[in-house]
Amino acid sequence: MAQGGVITFSCGPEPMVIVLEETAKVRNDADPDIVIDGGGLVTLSGGSQRRILYMNTCDQAQVWTTAHCQNQDHPRLTVQNINLIEGNAGGADIGGGGALFVRGGRVKIINTTFARNRCEATGPDVGGGAVRVLSQFNDLPVYVTSSTFGGAVGQGNTCSNGAGLSSIGVSYTVLNSRFSHNNVTGWGANPARSGTPGGGSGGAIYNDGNSFTLTIAGTIIEDNHAAEGGGAIFFVSNNRTGTLVIDSSILRRNPSDGFETQDLPGIFYLGSGEAQVSNSSLS
Repeated sequence: MAQGGVITFSCGPEPMVIVLEETAKVRNDADPDIVIDGGGLVTLSGGSQRRILYMNTCDQAQVWTTAHCQNQDHPRLTVQNINLIEGNAGGADIGGGGALFVRGGRVKIINTTFARNRCEATGPDVGGGAVRVLSQFNDLPVYVTSSTFGGAVGQGNTCSNGAGLSSIGVSYTVLNSRFSHNNVTGWGANPARSGTPGGGSGGAIYNDGNSFTLTIAGTIIEDNHAAEGGGAIFFVSNNRTGTLVIDSSILRRNPSDGFETQDLPGIFYLGSGEAQVSNSSLS
């Protein structure tokens, strides 16, 4: 990871689980393109003790490389054909992102499974049991393609908010993926109600901030749960410029114990106009 470039594995023809003894971190002054390719056989585990992958262009320990660390076009990280399991961001210097934390540069996720990852159990602003992204170059979207978050009973990811994906002011394009059996563990919403620790929204996906988009196509989101809002999706654009698009997808059995938007089961939405839903089933 420190060298960058294309990283593949030579572990033989059988599936292999590698338990990391420390978080693998991208250095900002290495090869600007980093590809981690598990070849469909490799699983990286945090051993339920640590975050698995970390990239932060504003972290001095990973070297500052531009004068505008939150808006630079590199490093460009691609994670593909791999399983990321049992990551744990609890106690990390920056919260969220049990399997993968990203701030700055670009990141893509392709054919990757996230299972049993977790981050802080409570709190109004922390999120991303599996993935947490805080900024991307020129506000370009994070692409998530053909990937699974949870997938079966006992395999789900957990966090105070956004058990699968979580972000502030970051756009996502999610294609041909599946989110199931993910669960948020916070309660009290954001801002936290008096006497509560806060959190509890976005069973699968949590989007917050101002101008951003969430586009979901060809995707199944089912059997996720939120104690507060959005058993499937929590989407709040504070300045009401953000847009939510759902196309050719199925959302079902995603209970929101606290609140959700009328006629959008499993979704709490505040954005530009109405959510755009086409060729999809929400129930």
